Amino acid sequence: MPQENAANLPESPAPTTLFEHEVLEDQDGQRIDALLAQLLNSYSRVFLRKVVQEHGARVDGEVVKPSFRVQTGQRIALQLPPPPDDGPRPENIALNIIFEDDAIIAIDKPPGMVVHPAKGNWSGTLASALAFHFQQLSDVGGPTRPGIIHRLDRDTSGVILVAKSNAVHMKLSEQFEQRLVQKEYFALTIGKLELDRDVISQPIGPHPYQRDKMAIRRDHPQSRDAETRYDVVERFDGITSVKLQPKTGRTHQIRVHLDHIGAPVLCDRLYAGHARITRGELLRRQARRQPPQPGDTDVMLERQALHARRIAFKHPLTGKEIVLEAPLPADIQGVLDILHQAGA
Repeated sequence: MPQENAANLPESPAPTTLFEHEVLEDQDGQRIDALLAQLLNSYSRVFLRKVVQEHGARVDGEVVKPSFRVQTGQRIALQLPPPPDDGPRPENIALNIIFEDDAIIAIDKPPGMVVHPAKGNWSGTLASALAFHFQQLSDVGGPTRPGIIHRLDRDTSGVILVAKSNAVHMKLSEQFEQRLVQKEYFALTIGKLELDRDVISQPIGPHPYQRDKMAIRRDHPQSRDAETRYDVVERFDGITSVKLQPKTGRTHQIRVHLDHIGAPVLCDRLYAGHARITRGELLRRQARRQPPQPGDTDVMLERQALHARRIAFKHPLTGKEIVLEAPLPADIQGVLDILHQAGA
């Protein structure tokens, strides 16, 4: 019997990893894609949603859709495909472009989108979307970060800048390094802010025992100085809206600094200890409690209430002052609307 040419043999299927989880009581009612994004926080929600859509997830042995809401005690089994071994692959992901010219692009990044590929985040990234929509971007940051000058956390929404050429990238990077770029964030916090405005100046370094967190570390060799100014916008009962201007750009800086002063960002899984809030829970936080209403179980927010609202810088080619803003996304605005209604 003649031997087949090795080149004509079918390829062996790529190995997958099985992830299993039993739904806990406080996870009851969550969408499976949102829950998986919390449990597998090194993967993007977009990537995990795609895996579920391609029949990679089963609940108690039954294939489910990304919108499936889990119940306490159910068992989830997820087949995770291996990540690609190269840079971002172009993906036709819609982008909300708020500014573009021959030099720069400004994107209003949605929550849940990882900025650039890394372990567990090879699909659904901003880098993949940029690679699809734009023919020429800077490569100063390496092949996995086309055009990307700075970053936002996966679940932080708002303005992010992208450079079309290396020269533009380097000029903008210099402005960031010299702290000439003015960034303004909006956040909803829990707890109590004693002052209407203040500057938080505390060094940030790796958390002593949680790898995915940062912490205030005054004497750690990897700690770096960090400074954040905040101004209270509105006070509600147990929740405060604040405007923040970070002078430095450390990992998780705003989230760590607010947690340090006892006012972590609302729905910040890492630093506030919860990842979602319903309409009823929001109303119960207010002084004027209301009897149960239809819709009280509706989930209003499933990610940290932090938004990069404004950025100001000098155009790298013209020197003109550029100010760009991204409106509050629907989820944060929805929470604000309920807070206003409850306090009316």
